[in-house]
Parts: sequence; structure tokens; C-alpha cells
Amino acid sequence: MAHRVVLIILDSVGIGELPDAPLYQDQGSNTLGNLAKAIGQLDLPVLEGLGLGELVDLRHSRTKDINGCYGRMAESSPGKDTTTGHWELAGLILRQPFPVYPHGFPQEIINAFEKNIGTKVIGNIPASGTEIIKQVGEEHLRTGYPIVYTSADSVFQIACHEQKFGLSKLYSICLQARELLTGTHAVGRVIARPFIGTDSTNFCRTANRKDYSLKPPMPTILDLLQQNGQLSSGIGKIEDIFAGQGLTDSIHTRDNITGLEATQAAMHRTAGRAGLIFVNLVDFDMMYGHRNDVNGYAQALRTADQGLSLVIQQMLDEDLLIVTADHGCDPTTPSTDHSREYVPLLVYGKQVKKNINLGTRATFADVGQTIAAYCQVGPLANGTSFLREIM
Repeated sequence: MAHRVVLIILDSVGIGELPDAPLYQDQGSNTLGNLAKAIGQLDLPVLEGLGLGELVDLRHSRTKDINGCYGRMAESSPGKDTTTGHWELAGLILRQPFPVYPHGFPQEIINAFEKNIGTKVIGNIPASGTEIIKQVGEEHLRTGYPIVYTSADSVFQIACHEQKFGLSKLYSICLQARELLTGTHAVGRVIARPFIGTDSTNFCRTANRKDYSLKPPMPTILDLLQQNGQLSSGIGKIEDIFAGQGLTDSIHTRDNITGLEATQAAMHRTAGRAGLIFVNLVDFDMMYGHRNDVNGYAQALRTADQGLSLVIQQMLDEDLLIVTADHGCDPTTPSTDHSREYVPLLVYGKQVKKNINLGTRATFADVGQTIAAYCQVGPLANGTSFLREIM
């Protein structure tokens, strides 16, 4: 009997501000609820069939046919970035937040980085990735100086022209930045942000982004599965977020559609194997949340909802599907940064109970602990399994 879990992260699809949201200037954030209000209503039949409409007002009549279990989760770790959220989902709770730089990086860091790479950098401010290449992209083309910037998240981002500067060179200096940023300056991620275009009127980022994360400092569900000879497959940017640690294989994808296609392919390829297929669908966050694109975000949700129906059709009798998120990124607020929000918890399987309210969970780590229990590889150090409540 192969117990297999498909864990799908709808990146940034939060469902309402956490009690400590004011500490992060995120009061009023509700990515999904505000989005539904802004467009009139949001019709997501597959997700609603799993119980999403019981968690957030989607502005239309709720379905009576709920085929899974549902609840919401609070983030226990401090912060609201991608790495923190995913690590907690995998069972690792941070006690100290990753460092952030609301005024740019200190000069000693910039000086050391410039010395390491042998050239000056430009930027060094918190900025939207699409805006900063408009502002200083032409200067980058003239000088060849890499663009360094950050955001409200714990990130050291480097933007360079994909053709003029070169991808391999960009990736190389990102690795040098990752090696430099340790100790008190150990940011969650160094991110390569390549772009193309000839001037500020047509600069645009490409799909060749690459993340360089810290390695998790303690075991996650991925490590436990790998150590027990089970599947721990990453799809999307999972390999980047966990720095490859604990993964038996990894598939990078271009967007949500190819991510869901890769998920179906992985389910077919690993039929009969126990373990985890861990999927990140990043378009909601990267393409729409950070750009405050309400209509784009809504359409991406509709497309993903349709794709989820195909994933569900492919599930075997022993498969467990968990759909959740890692933080919010409300496209209706003035901010273009992540938001400190509850995330949905939707669970489905042919042997899973129907219409069970799992309540408000104290930590995302309940997901990792439940996977450990289902795959019989646990326990993890953090989290409370909800397996008995759903089976």
C-alpha cells in the first residue's frame, strides 16, 4: 500500500490578515477575499468543492457539495517570505526572522560584494523588480554594472541583462553573493533576475530566474522521506527554496500551467511509490500579486482551478491531496509586497472524509507532521498531525 501525498502550494493565496498583521503593516490584507470583492465574484468550482468557500467570501452562493476537509493555518514563524512559509509547511519553524533591509544593504556588504565580483553595482534600494529595471536598466546596459535591490522580504536580488551580461555570469555572481551573505546577513534568498529588451520602454524579465536559498538548518519532511527511501519530488521552485536538500528529484517549470502538467506527469511516473510530490505554483505571486494585477491574479486562479481537476482525476485510491499557500500578496492594496495572512488548508482523497472543518491550525507545520504520519516516517519536531481527523 503506497501512501503518496501531492502537496500543492498556491503561492501567495492568503485568506485574511493574521492577528499580528499590524506589526508587518499588513492590516486589511486578504488576498483572496479582497480579490473577489474587487472583481465582483470569484468562481473556482474545484477549490470550492474542496471547501475554499467555507473559509473566505468569494461573493457568490457557497456550494453544498464539499468533497474534502478544510481549515486555515496561521504562520508560527516570524516573517512573511517564501522560504519561511515553505520551510514551516515542511516542519521547520524559525525562531528568528531572516534579516530584511528596508533602506538597502549596508555599505560594508556592498563593498565586499563589489570586491568579490570585480565591479561596481547600482541600485541598492527596496524596489519592485519591474520598476527598477525601468529606472536603471539603461544605466546597467551602458556600464555593465549589476543591479542590486531588495524588497520587504529577506532577499538580495540581482538583475542583469540576459544577453548583454549573460546568464552564466549572472548565476556566478549570485553564488558569490550567497557565499558572502552569512551570519547576521544570512538573507533567505539570493535571486537572479535576468531581463531582456533594448531600453526602458521594453525591458521585461525572463523565465530564467534562479533562487539561491539557505540550506534548512534542521530536518524537514523532505529529509525524512529521502532517508526512508521514499519519494520526495520537487516541482517548480521547490529545489531552490530548500537548496536541493532532501529531494530525490526536481523539475523546474515555466509557469502554473506547466507546473500542473509536470505534476500530472510525476503522478503517472511515480504510481505505486510512497512519498511526496511537492509543487509550487508561483504565477499568482510573481506575475500578479507583486504587480497589483487584480484581473491577472483572478484569471490565474481560474486556470489553476481547471488544472486541479485533472490532478484530482489522476489520483489513486491511496493518494492524499493537500492544497495550501505560503503567505499572502494582496493585489488590491497599495503595497506590492507579501502580506502576513492565514492560508487555506484543503485536503482531498478517495479515503478522506467529506465536509470536515479542521478549524484554525496554530502552525503551517501541521502539514509536514500529517505527511510524516501518513507516510509513516515521522515524527517531525514541530506541528500536530490532523490525519486522524480526515481519514
